[in-house]
Amino acid sequence: MALLIEDKKQIVAEVSEVAAKAFSVVVANYQGSSVEQLTQLRVEARKLGVTTRIVRNTLAKRALQDTQFNILNDDLVGPTILGFSTSEDDMGAAARLFEEFAKTNKAFELKAAAFDGKVYQGAEISVIANLPNQEKALTMLANVLQAPISKLGRLITALKEKNESEAA
Repeated sequence: MALLIEDKKQIVAEVSEVAAKAFSVVVANYQGSSVEQLTQLRVEARKLGVTTRIVRNTLAKRALQDTQFNILNDDLVGPTILGFSTSEDDMGAAARLFEEFAKTNKAFELKAAAFDGKVYQGAEISVIANLPNQEKALTMLANVLQAPISKLGRLITALKEKNESEAA
C-alpha cells in the first residue's frame, strides 16, 4: 500500500514527537509474530505506559533524526517495531516488556535499545530492562539509608546489655 506524502509526514511527526519525550527506545524484529501476539503486546504496552509503533525504516530514521535516538539508524533494517519508554517513573519499561514478550514468542527478536546516549545490542538490552522503576529505586534507597542506623541501634543495645551484665 503506497502512502501519500502527507501521510508519511504525519507518521514522521508522530514518531518524532513520541521520541522527543521518551527516555529509552527498544528496536525489535517482529517478523513471524501473529497479529494476535502483537495486539497482546500493545495491550501490555499501554498498561505500562510504553508507546509501540511499527513504522517503515526510512520513516523511522527520519523521525529519529533530530532526537537522541538517531544512534539506532544502523539497527533499523527489516521488519521493525519500536517501543518507547515515556514514563519518567519507569525508564526501562519498554525493554522489560519486549524482553518478556521475546521469551514467550520465539519469532520476536530484540535488535537494539538506546538509553542515555548509548546503544545496547541483543543480550545487553537486559541492562535497561533491569533498571528499577521509581518505587523500587526509592525502596532500595530507603534500605541503604536504614541499614547503618539499624546496625548502630543493635550495637548500642549490645553495649548496654554488656554493661548491665558486667555491673551485676
